[in-house]
Amino acid sequence: MAFHGAGRQTVCGDLFPGSDLGHKFFCVGSSCGGPSAGLGAAPGLTGPSAPAGTPRHPTALGGGAGGGAAVPQPYSNPASEVPSPAEMEPDRPIGYGAFGVVWSVTDPRDGRKVALKKMPNVFQNLVSCKRVFRELRMLCFFKHDNVLSALDILQPPQIDCFEEIYVITELMQSDLHKVIVSPQPLTTDHIKVFLYQILRGLKYLHSAGILHRDIKPGNLLVNSNCLLKICDFGLARVEEPDPSRHMTQEVVTQYYRAPEVLMGCRHYGSAIDVWSVGCIFAELLGRRILFQAQSPIQQLDLITDLLGTPPLSALASACEGARAHILRGPHKPPSLSVLYMLSDGATHEAVHLLCRMLVFDPAKRISGGDALSHPYLDEGRLRYHTCMCRCCYSVAGGRVYTRDFEPAAERPFSHSYENSLLSVWQGKELIHRFITEHQQGKRVPLCINPQSAAFKTFIR
Repeated sequence: MAFHGAGRQTVCGDLFPGSDLGHKFFCVGSSCGGPSAGLGAAPGLTGPSAPAGTPRHPTALGGGAGGGAAVPQPYSNPASEVPSPAEMEPDRPIGYGAFGVVWSVTDPRDGRKVALKKMPNVFQNLVSCKRVFRELRMLCFFKHDNVLSALDILQPPQIDCFEEIYVITELMQSDLHKVIVSPQPLTTDHIKVFLYQILRGLKYLHSAGILHRDIKPGNLLVNSNCLLKICDFGLARVEEPDPSRHMTQEVVTQYYRAPEVLMGCRHYGSAIDVWSVGCIFAELLGRRILFQAQSPIQQLDLITDLLGTPPLSALASACEGARAHILRGPHKPPSLSVLYMLSDGATHEAVHLLCRMLVFDPAKRISGGDALSHPYLDEGRLRYHTCMCRCCYSVAGGRVYTRDFEPAAERPFSHSYENSLLSVWQGKELIHRFITEHQQGKRVPLCINPQSAAFKTFIR
């Protein structure tokens, strides 16, 4: 099954219906009668360069020197894709979360279909202020094809009236959860290219020192051409190098929560994201949640049913209650062979990689970068870089491949600014200044139309 560019059948076919996008939500300039709110230009989305040494090149996996026939990019610049009047349907909400609401809208400046995320109640308390500022800075920091980033931020009003933040990101058609529970067939090709992109984005995040802390199918956005982006950084934070510093356990949706977090470990690292990816990998193979429990204790029991009773060394950082619960129970042998029963796609290579991700002890769990070197992902890498990525390109003689297939971040994400956040008002000033400076020298201001029926629904 091939991955193609525009005008050809994609690997997923028509996975999703066309997006209902509208043009009534915004107006350019101040003609809408409300206060002008400007938007900045979209930054480039090309991935940053990184040290060499990535896994095997597509030409070593069966492709020719040019990598095959020239293929159009599956998503040429979306700014040039101006919808026809028939496609201009009313703006609508596409997602709700604990920290905001997302709407699909159309930028009237270029007809580009985008997602508008509203972050309400930013300045209720200092914790909320820090969380939102961290997420906002991360969205502006990211430059990777498999990680969602900010295209624009709505200019804020005067600081006394500044209560909400509006961020524009690329609009994706669906998410991996909806694909998994749908009747859409998922072949081995789908699974490999999805898993490759998840790990490719995760390697980038971890190289920047960022823990996502809520990797789950609903936070993996996908298009019908199988392009995937990691999103929702509301729980993300910078990795804590000091093991004596306590970190919250109120992270990760339970079904994808790593055992060290379930056992009350006060300090954890990037391995918790890899565990989540392992759970998603199994879910893609079996089309059902691997560990679906009613409580964290039952979740831990389901994990030990599969992996067996962990050794004492893996319980060193567990809280007393969790350690006692495991030790007073009967000894369980591993039953990893049941993973072969997930589906016909659960081959020896697939199960081997899955078992490297689903390791009880985080110190022995494979890293995202090392997982990308597993032979199971060779075909996913080949398919992605043959016609889906933007780091490689086609010429008349064939395909020109990048020298670095899985780039790391150019620099670590800095969170030193948080040290100066000591009050809500100070946080409001810093965020206001950050957005204002981010917008300087950018495009024609874009306003939300306050007379729009869609906007009146949006602000509720």
